[in-house]
Parts: sequence; C-alpha cells; structure tokens
Amino acid sequence: MLVNRLYLLLFSTSISFCYKLNKCLIIFVIVSQHMNARKVYPLIVVLITLSVVGILFIQMSWINNAIKLKHEEFQRSVDEVMKQSREVIFSKYLSKHYTYIPDEGSRRFYLSTHFSVDGTFEKEEIKEIIRKELKNNNIKQPFEFCIVNMFKSVILQSDNFNPADMATATRMELAPEDSYRARETLFLTIREDKNLIIREMGWMIVASIVFTTIIVLAFAITVRTLFNQKKLSEIKSDFINNMTHELKTPLATISLAIDALTNEKVIHDTDKIKIYSSMIKEENKRMNKQVEKILQAARLEKEEIKLTLQQLDTHQIIRKVADNMALQMQEKNGKIDLRLGAGDPLIEADEVHFSNIIFNLLDNAMKYSSQSPEIVVETLKHGNGMLTIRIKDNGIGMDRETQARIFEKFYRAHTGNIHNVKGFGLGLSYVKAIVDAHDGRIKVESAPGKGSTFTITLPGAR
Repeated sequence: MLVNRLYLLLFSTSISFCYKLNKCLIIFVIVSQHMNARKVYPLIVVLITLSVVGILFIQMSWINNAIKLKHEEFQRSVDEVMKQSREVIFSKYLSKHYTYIPDEGSRRFYLSTHFSVDGTFEKEEIKEIIRKELKNNNIKQPFEFCIVNMFKSVILQSDNFNPADMATATRMELAPEDSYRARETLFLTIREDKNLIIREMGWMIVASIVFTTIIVLAFAITVRTLFNQKKLSEIKSDFINNMTHELKTPLATISLAIDALTNEKVIHDTDKIKIYSSMIKEENKRMNKQVEKILQAARLEKEEIKLTLQQLDTHQIIRKVADNMALQMQEKNGKIDLRLGAGDPLIEADEVHFSNIIFNLLDNAMKYSSQSPEIVVETLKHGNGMLTIRIKDNGIGMDRETQARIFEKFYRAHTGNIHNVKGFGLGLSYVKAIVDAHDGRIKVESAPGKGSTFTITLPGAR
C-alpha cells in the first residue's frame, strides 16, 4: 500500500512536470518566432531532447526505487513473521510445561530461566508454526528453517535447509533478552521468486512504460512538427519571393508601357501605340498564367479539377509539345531527342492536362540545365498494357533529400549559383497530381551533376 501511494505521488508529479515543461516550451516557441530561426530550432531540439532524457531517467529511477521499497516491505513482513512465530513458540512451550501462569512477570521468569527448543519441539511443529504465520502475512513462497544453539550446533532444521544459506537468512534469537540460559537462534530462508515483485508491480511498470512512450512520442511529434513548420516557413518565403519576382517584371513592363503611351510623342503615333498596347496585353497574359497556376494548384488540392478522358496518341502529343518548345531550345543551344518506340501509344487521358504534364517536365529539364540542354524522350509499351514515358536530361541533378520532396507543392530544388530558374514550385506537384488522377505512377532517378530521369507509367487505352 505504501509503495502504491508513493508511486501515485511520483506519477502525479511526473504529469505535473510534463505539463509545466510543455507550457514552457510553447511559450518558448512563441517567443522564438521573433528570433533567428536558424539559432532557435536547434536550441529547441536540444531542450526537448534533454527533457525526454531527463524524464526517462526519472521514470527508471522511480521504478527502481519502487522495486527496492517492495523488497524492503517484503523483508519487514518476514521480520514480523519471525516475531510472531517466536511468540507462538513461547506460548506453546509454556502450555507444555506449565498448567497455570499467574501473571506476565511469572511468564517472563519461566521463559528466561527454562525456555529451550531442544527436547520440547519437533521440526514439524516449528515448520507448521512458521507456515501459518507466513500465510497470515500473505507470503506464499517455499521456506526452510534451522535452529542452532550458541555453539552453532543444529537443534532442529527442515529437510532441505542448506547451512550455506545462514549468511543470507533472516535470523532471530528465540530466548528472551534477559534469559539465563544459552541462547538459541532461528534462521529462516524464503525461496523468493526473482520475478515475483516485478509481477506484483506489473501494472505500475506497464503504466510507466505506456505513459513514458506517450511522452516520447509527443516530443517526437513536437520535434517533427517544428522541423515541418521550419520547412513550410522556408517554402512560404521562397514562394513569396518567387511570386514577387514573377509579377514584378510584367508589372514594371506594363508601367513603362503606360508611361510611354501618355508621352505626347507616342500618343499620335499609331504604330507605337499598337506596339505598347500589344506589350501590355502580353504581359497581362503572362500575369494571368502565373495566377492561373496558383489557382490550379488550389483546385487540385480541393480535388475540384475534373478530367475529360478521351483516347489520345501520346506520340502526337509529345511531338506537338516538343515543336512548341523548339524555339526556346534553340535559344539555349539545346535539343530534344525523341525515341518514341512504343508500338501502341494510345492512352485514355485528358488532352489539356496530359499536354501540360509533358510540357512541365520538358520545361523543368530545360530550366535546370547548367549547359546546353540535351533531353531524351522515350516511350515503351509493356505486355501488361502499361505505357511508359521516360524523360531524361543532362541537368544539374538532385540529391536524395531533393528527390524525396520534389513533388511537394511550392518546393523548389536549390540551384547553387544558377539564379535564372523561375517559377513557384508548382509544376512537379501538378504533374504528380494529374498522373495520380490518371491512375498512373511517376518516379525520379537522379544524382548531383548527372542529370535526372522522370518515368511516367500510365494505363494503355482499353
């Protein structure tokens, strides 16, 4: 009972400690938002790690202390058994030798002058006395005993008592303290099950492990959330910077064109008005396209885009997209090598979205090339009816971390010293969403400095 109360006290203290710690961490995170994130996040991780290690250490210490207390409680019960057994032995001795004892003083006198186990008790009597007292104290383990005189000679002992156990056995003098006779000593050994205390405290240990695991998981989720928030913050900052850059250029162009149109030299020149009007129109279209990309990503997330499926010739779509990009490839001294070897290139897909998939992958391959782009587009048809489209480039490539996140919305690979890569980081997330919507699969294979290969697998036309 004492151990249970102590453990409950320690457990409630642990919960209170965890609550206060979490509260402090929340306050710390709020305050840290105004600090440098690069310095704050490692500090938070260190603090959380130290907290978890500290809690684990405290929990293990509490369990260890509880086991020790249980051992001590068990030993106190054994000591009580010894005292009670001695009193029963005294009573039985007096009842065997004296029919009437007038008072407590006479009782003490008889015991101090005459008491001896030798010649009075049989080993089975002593064994039965000890067994009953053990049972009264809820001790059910097997036991052995031995009674010796002052010369360490055995007077009585149980059948399986081992003299070597005397050093560790519980001992007690049987004669009263003021006895005039030679003292006799009772040794009691209990074959304690090593796992008994652990079994008795099983619910405590299990509860401790469960709640400690919950705390560890909570901290792990907290750390993971912190890093995810850090990544989201970085992605958000990149997105805002990219969006500002993408919209700033056409806005500046439109502003200059409007200023030019108000110039008296231009206002009467019809040709220049047409040129500047056309410029404003093109830049407006450019801004609309950027805004449409963002809205399209939002619709994809809400699953609001509906596909209009029809039978398409993938080779025809690929050639059309490649032809549309020919001028851009020429400007960068690049080339697209089409190896369209699929015998049956028909699929059921949405023409607009499928064209966008091919365009985004080719545009991505071209943008992330540090030299003249060389892009290979290959198609293969498998026996199971699946069509594979493989787009390989000679670009800067990607490390493992980038490959793992390349299809995340707004994520953009770091391009080192290349600063001409524009966009919002929506292209590949859009590609992945559309491929999934067509019941297809997409994967990427890449290595830094060795280019990238995107492989799309789609069901063929039925």
